[in-house]
Formats: sequence, C-alpha cells, structure tokens
Amino acid sequence: MSEVSASAAAEDTRTHILDCAEARFRTFGYGKSTMAEIAGDAHMSAANLYRYFDNKQELGVACAKRCMDELFVALRTIVRKGDHHAAATLVAFCVELARWTHSNTANEPRINELVQMINSERKDVVVWRESRLHGLLAEILARGNDSGEFDIEDVIDAAQTVHASLMLFQLQLLMGMYELPELEARAAAVANLILRGLQTRS
Repeated sequence: MSEVSASAAAEDTRTHILDCAEARFRTFGYGKSTMAEIAGDAHMSAANLYRYFDNKQELGVACAKRCMDELFVALRTIVRKGDHHAAATLVAFCVELARWTHSNTANEPRINELVQMINSERKDVVVWRESRLHGLLAEILARGNDSGEFDIEDVIDAAQTVHASLMLFQLQLLMGMYELPELEARAAAVANLILRGLQTRS
C-alpha cells in the first residue's frame, strides 16, 4: 500500500471511530460509554482504538470539534454570502446558531454529558469555539461599518458583546424547552433588537 493510500485508509478508520463514538455518546451518554464499547462498535480491538485516540476524553473532544466544524461551515456560508446586507446576515447568523444547537441536542439530551465534560475539563476547546464565533461576528459587523449600515467604534468588543447576548441559543441544556419554530423566532427577535443598537443614527 502506498503512503497516500495508507494515509487515506487511516483517515477513513478515524472517521469510522468518530461515527461510532458519537452514536454511543448520543445514545448512552459520555459518562457511561467506555473505550472498549466504542472499539466493539467499530469492530476493532481496544488496542487498535488506542492507536488513534489516547483516551476517551480526546475521542470526545474530536467528536465535539467535528460537530462544531459543521456549525462553522454553515455560519461561514451565511457570513460570506455576498448578496446580503450586514443586518440581514446578522439575523440569519443568529437563527442558524439557534437552529443548529436545537437540532443537535433537543431530542438527544445524553449528548449534553459530552458538552458538560468539555466545559468543565477542556477550556481550550471552549476558547477555540468562542474565538471562531467572535471572528465570524466581527466579519459581519466590519462589513456593516464599511457599508454604512452600522456605526461601531470597536468591532472586536462589539462582536464579543453580541455573542454574549446570544447565549440562550447556545445552551444545549435548555433546548428541550423549546420547539424549533419558537426558538428561531426568538433568535430573530434578539437579532433585531441588537441591530437597533448597531445601526447608524440618521
């Protein structure tokens, strides 16, 4: 097998492991899942599983980052769509953030165990996530400044403040309280309230 083929095979195996681990975390929870069980789901030995991930925490982090990458792709597509004004982009960003959080957790509450582990034990992952969200929000706000829609003195500070105001739509533990249409409507309403403070005064 060539080096390229071996690398592709290893990546396929890693993806398969992540698929199996995520399915188990969603069904049984992070706390009750073991590396041996995940190895069994992936039809490999535990020793082989440890060749790819040092421990369950690293496997959980890899699952979470893969899931969050899907969110970032969706949000980046919204942010960099050229035919929307900054105000409309901000509303779409907020609604997508709420939709993604709801769709990933509302009906599978056991995945929240993984979220709680990361929040308590892996602050580096939390910082990584926050910085990427801040960066995307800053892009929207800077574009609004450039177009004259917004009048923001400190875009970075404003992006962090906007992100803080969207915390409800990122709290996985609360998603079961809302039907998706209600949550999306709340996200749009919050975004429109934020816009009142950002828009240029005539």
